[in-house]
Amino acid sequence: MAAINILFLLVVAGYFLGAAVHLLGVVTAKASLRRAGWLLTVAGFVCHTLDLAALLVIEGGMAFLSGEFYFSLLAWSLLLICLFLWWRLRLGMLGLLASPLALFLFLSSQAVTAARMPLPKALGGLFFGLHIGALFLAISLLAMACGAGAAYLYLERKIKTKEKLGGFAKALPALSTCDTVNRWAVAAGFPLYTLGLLSGFVWAKLTWNRIFSYDPKEVTAICIWLFFAFLFHQRLVLGWQGRKPARMAIWLFGLTLVSMLVINFFMPTHHSFARYIDGATDLPVWTQP
Repeated sequence: MAAINILFLLVVAGYFLGAAVHLLGVVTAKASLRRAGWLLTVAGFVCHTLDLAALLVIEGGMAFLSGEFYFSLLAWSLLLICLFLWWRLRLGMLGLLASPLALFLFLSSQAVTAARMPLPKALGGLFFGLHIGALFLAISLLAMACGAGAAYLYLERKIKTKEKLGGFAKALPALSTCDTVNRWAVAAGFPLYTLGLLSGFVWAKLTWNRIFSYDPKEVTAICIWLFFAFLFHQRLVLGWQGRKPARMAIWLFGLTLVSMLVINFFMPTHHSFARYIDGATDLPVWTQP
């Protein structure tokens, strides 16, 4: 347990210091500080990977039944997508978005205290492998699209008003680069979100003998998919560029945050990780006749 606590502190320190040093490098226009911020963020990501691996080793399959594990996994996947985009496009500004958001999600995972209840092995495997894995990668990509969209709108306003670019604005990439990140994230994120949603419906059919139960989480997920499908179509088929896809990506990511944080914690939903019973049926507690 002591090792787990040390890893937790190292992850928090890496993400917090990475974001702070990167921001300081942007404000002072020092490339060395920005590089140091990235190194600290990568160090936090490595410690985060070790932390997840340690949880799996210590708790085994029970880790997959914990909300804490999944929120931590979401933060990890967000950094994974961020590092990939940074490697491909060399976008230093992603450090300003990814590190603070990953830190927030990682700390949020510690607030999830749902009790763990035994579930069928097949349920846990499919839930983790397809439904959760695909959705978390899609949400991480959507976070990148949101960040790129926000940067695009901010920089576009600066250019249109002919304000002098300095500090944070000067560190942002070109408008075309922000638009490229948005396009890549939408193109990869929508198929993953669709896969996650479909596998969830199959899982529900096999587990509860119903595909759709009008759960608030399911209704919200369908709404997100419809907006995501519209953005995907407009972006890739009709060639949307610039302001419209940037704004829509921001609204979509905001809706996913509502789904994860508001619905999971403040509304009755059987998608909370521990709302199942241990007995002859696997139906959610609140939906039993």
